[in-house]
Amino acid sequence: MYKGKPLIRRGNLIYYGNTEDKYIIALEVLNSTKIINLDVSTHVVVKLQTNDIPGKEKVLKKAERDGLYSALDVGEFWLEDALSE
Repeated sequence: MYKGKPLIRRGNLIYYGNTEDKYIIALEVLNSTKIINLDVSTHVVVKLQTNDIPGKEKVLKKAERDGLYSALDVGEFWLEDALSE
């Protein structure tokens, strides 16, 4: 959980948000570095996408960020903004 919404990980993909909502955030970890036996994400793609359209058309916004926290911060802002409409 992050700010009251679930985080679901599948390989290098992390989904943030409720699957029943109209929008969800997808975080794709492209690169990571090992620091003291721990993988730390260094390059992440964040996407705001709809849950009701299949295929590539579902991506509404996309950005690349250095680090998971930075990507999650942008994604959380986009998700809250989209869900408030």
